[in-house]
Amino acid sequence: MMIHDITAMVGPHKRRKRVGRGIGSGHGKTAGRGHKGAHSRAGYSYRIGDEGGQMPLFRRLPKRGFSNAQFRAVYNIVNIRALDARFGDGAHINPDTLVQVGLIHNTKVPIKILGHGRTSKKLFVTAAAFSKAAATQITESGGTITVAP
Repeated sequence: MMIHDITAMVGPHKRRKRVGRGIGSGHGKTAGRGHKGAHSRAGYSYRIGDEGGQMPLFRRLPKRGFSNAQFRAVYNIVNIRALDARFGDGAHINPDTLVQVGLIHNTKVPIKILGHGRTSKKLFVTAAAFSKAAATQITESGGTITVAP
């Protein structure tokens, strides 16, 4: 007998535990919550970092330095090889065409073209930023780059 045979006989669904329905059910009185404490109270939900009345670790530790995370520039990254594979010679590439071919999903995030790969096609690319390698490859193959946000 295999485990898949057992589940087929028993059925696909397990009956739910009905708590707080009298002492005869085995889950009466405290309804499986134990005695006293926050876990036994209605409306209790555990928050990450919550330590009860104790001062949380995050507040006990000293705060030092500066984080640039909230000020960083976030880009949709597209490589030259992806453009070469999906666009023909003389193609005009902008955020809308990149969405159509499935290279990006969100046009609100600026696009940066990187130089990973090779292209010999003449491409007319409009993006927010270009790496030096990507810019030289596009211009050397006869295309143009336009920086637009």
